[in-house]
Amino acid sequence: MPDLFSMTLEDKLYRTRYEPDSDHPHITVKEEICRSCVGKPCVLLCPAHVYKRKPDERELVLVSHDNCLECGTCVQVCPTDSLEWRFPDGGMGVKYRH
Repeated sequence: MPDLFSMTLEDKLYRTRYEPDSDHPHITVKEEICRSCVGKPCVLLCPAHVYKRKPDERELVLVSHDNCLECGTCVQVCPTDSLEWRFPDGGMGVKYRH
């Protein structure tokens, strides 16, 4: 078994599954406010790499809901309050497998 530091993100998230709610995403980005954020700490600090910079507009971020662990790190580190985050509706979101 590989050690924790040599494992890929996919290896670490193997025991999680995400049930997306495409009609009601639990994370939304206020784009006009997000543009003013220089450091984009959500991209750097999200443990599941949910956020990535948009390739064509580097001042904005893309959200990959399918990886979200619902830990709330992104909301805590966002200096501009440009993220709206809530728990997904019942039965949706992250599911942990044994």
